[in-house]
Amino acid sequence: MKKYSMLTDSPGKSLFFFALPMILGNLFQQFYSAVDSIIVGQFVGEDALAAVGASYSLTTVFIMIAIGGGIGASVIISQYLGAGLLKKMKTSVYTALISFLAVSIVLGTAGLLLSRSILTALNTPENILSDALLYLDIYFVGLPFLFMYNILSSVFNALGNSKTPLYLLIFSSLFNIVMDLVFVRGFGLGIGGAAVATVLAQGISAVVSFCLLLRTLKGYREEEGAASEKAGGMDEEEERRGRKLFDVQMLGNMIKVAIPSMLQQSIVSIGMLLVQSVVNGYGSSVLAGYTAGTRIESICIVPMIASGNAVSTFTAQNLGAGHPERVKKGYLAAVRMVVAFAVMICLILTFFHGNIVNAFLEEGSEAIAFETGNAYLSFIAFFFICIGLKAITDGVLRGAGDVVVFTLANLINLGIRVTVAFALSPVWGVQAVWFAIPMGWTTNYLISFVRYLSGKWSRKKLIQV
Repeated sequence: MKKYSMLTDSPGKSLFFFALPMILGNLFQQFYSAVDSIIVGQFVGEDALAAVGASYSLTTVFIMIAIGGGIGASVIISQYLGAGLLKKMKTSVYTALISFLAVSIVLGTAGLLLSRSILTALNTPENILSDALLYLDIYFVGLPFLFMYNILSSVFNALGNSKTPLYLLIFSSLFNIVMDLVFVRGFGLGIGGAAVATVLAQGISAVVSFCLLLRTLKGYREEEGAASEKAGGMDEEEERRGRKLFDVQMLGNMIKVAIPSMLQQSIVSIGMLLVQSVVNGYGSSVLAGYTAGTRIESICIVPMIASGNAVSTFTAQNLGAGHPERVKKGYLAAVRMVVAFAVMICLILTFFHGNIVNAFLEEGSEAIAFETGNAYLSFIAFFFICIGLKAITDGVLRGAGDVVVFTLANLINLGIRVTVAFALSPVWGVQAVWFAIPMGWTTNYLISFVRYLSGKWSRKKLIQV
């Protein structure tokens, strides 16, 4: 496959062919997450699937924090790369890796200490509490590996290389599936086996990804390129600073983008977590059906989120190179992309939602589990265009470092989802949980789109050229 430049090639082609490996990679990631649920549901039982569901919304929050943090770092990395400041680009990569490794260790430790309290606070049904706790504890032990793997993938994407994360995800997915079958079905380790398989697969991928990144960075020339030549070159002090492994100012700029990016990436998962107690209150059978539905939703939003992340990198590189008009052309191309994805997803879910839900639940599961999963997918199928438009519009603002309105829009999105779920579930039942989803997505998009139309994002500066 030809490698398209985000700075010189057609915006539509460069965006599509950059996003495509990201979409495929994330689909594989969601695929083996779904396989975890299918294997657990078929070989362990409905209660075990519900236990995975009770843990899933929390574990996904941590993964989305990693992805959002990586995207925040990638904006700075991409802007340095677009400006031709290669030494500063390398320093920003090392700064991101060191910082997020420390964050992952802190989060993993906190998770181990608080996992039981969190599950209890979420009203996790007593009959699945011990299994959910086991799954979470194993997950938190391996969190640094899981965290760093996602950060490394974001760094590769920032460098314009979305193929390497794809290849690693394919390996990780297939390895995870094999280990699932060995640990769960072969050794009879139940839900704990599924957790170990996931940690082991992503741990190996993280180590391999780190080694490949080091080799990639060595391939860049030491000269700063055209941008530094315009600035008259570097003196000895600047050159020494360019070789640093950690830069506090760069970290500060990353944090400015990373925090709202974490929020944007994790908004779905945080919303799921906060309303988990609503779903839990309807019992483990409803939770099992809801788990099946949300796993499918997570797969369906992959092309939307990946398109938004591609737009973010496209925006950052082109603004770093001083080409804001290319960003607008790229945005229009991204709109066409997400509309096409939304139509395909709607058709697939409308006609095949029953078959998909059946794959997650064993034959003897309660009828309410099947009804819940089918009702959820039948409704949400028509609204993926909302999150697609939200994702690419947020991607422009994030890539530009225009984070104030972007953050506000995502907070309002979260607030709507939680408020509607809690306020209306006594009236509408568990359906209120998913009725709130498109309301939040649409409001988020409209706020971000007004900011995009203002054009103020194109005048933001995060790096010094």
